[in-house]
Amino acid sequence: MTQSADRPRIRLKPKANARGLRHGFPWVYANDVVTDRRTRKIPAGALAVLEDENRAPIALVAVNPESKIMCRVLDRDLDAELNATWFETRLRRALDMRERLFDAPYYRLIHAEADGFPGVIIDRFGDACVIQPNAAWAEAHLDTLTDALVAVTGVTTVLKNASGRTRGLEGLDDANLTLRGTAPDAPLPVPMNGATYMADLTGGQKTGLFYDQRPNHAFAARLVQPGAQVLDVFSHVGGFGLAMLAGGAGSALSVDGSAAALELAAQGAQASGFADRFQTRQGDAFDVLTQLAEEGVQYDVVICDPPAFAPSKQALDAGLRAYERIARLAAPLAKPGGYLGLCSCSHAADLGRFRDASSRGIGRSGRQAQLIHTGFAGPDHPQLPQLAESGYLKAVFYRV
Repeated sequence: MTQSADRPRIRLKPKANARGLRHGFPWVYANDVVTDRRTRKIPAGALAVLEDENRAPIALVAVNPESKIMCRVLDRDLDAELNATWFETRLRRALDMRERLFDAPYYRLIHAEADGFPGVIIDRFGDACVIQPNAAWAEAHLDTLTDALVAVTGVTTVLKNASGRTRGLEGLDDANLTLRGTAPDAPLPVPMNGATYMADLTGGQKTGLFYDQRPNHAFAARLVQPGAQVLDVFSHVGGFGLAMLAGGAGSALSVDGSAAALELAAQGAQASGFADRFQTRQGDAFDVLTQLAEEGVQYDVVICDPPAFAPSKQALDAGLRAYERIARLAAPLAKPGGYLGLCSCSHAADLGRFRDASSRGIGRSGRQAQLIHTGFAGPDHPQLPQLAESGYLKAVFYRV
């Protein structure tokens, strides 16, 4: 008897998009599934065989009856076992691509569905990795995943970060854990784009550092002339500001609402040798942008990289208004002939809508601009073509 014969069956409703699932879409929503007492009793994280309305098998899926995403596609092999070999094979495939692209082990190693690990994020910081298991199946197999991660990469420290909003939607806890080794007792230095960033793996946001903006940091650094004055709003731990200082900027002002993030940014500037050219200003970004305009200061390059203003479709309209407002407030702070970079990590706001909101805001500020570059996340954040949400990051750069 095959492994799949013992697994429960999940059947799609007639109107569900079985063709899309066969062609690579990785999610099955609860309202697309025939649910009864039996399916509702399947434990969260358990494996099942997904079938179309005619009971023809489609894929092996992980089930969570408590989640709106009731099934996540794991494998086309219905008899696949989620053992050490299964995890190691996928991890090696992901590692091979990163090692081709990066000369040091600082990158996103696993980017969820696009790397074959639905709902799982793994960021690597040298000899340490931070896992965000944001789906019930990954939580259920966390020990096997951790063992495979150590075997494939050779890292000595593995941490679990449970802060993701998605974990709550999956019915999972918010307890951070040290899975292997010893948690670092201080922020770790991370080299990127000629600067050093400080990553707090235990107390920082998400896994401790955002790798996704790396190519956009590099592009912004190309815009600075020696001695340029730059403004980095929503700077987190120094993202764009430190990269532009490494590119030759004369001064950088980092603005963020978090004192802890700005302290890490200052530590990064010190470690990079930029401390004498780096300043911070804590406060609400909208308020600080207004204050800077009242002070009459302008900058050669202005960057705004806010958190997700439109984290869901329900928040889209309000989010687009917020992006427009940011552009309206930021554009006057760029010197004539200067540059303005605006970013969005909201998957609900696609590139077209985000770009339109940004351009509208610049126009409302009374400035004119040329759109010169559109950037996305780096290649360690691959997109699954069938899943628009995997292409969440957008950056638009203007000459004002």
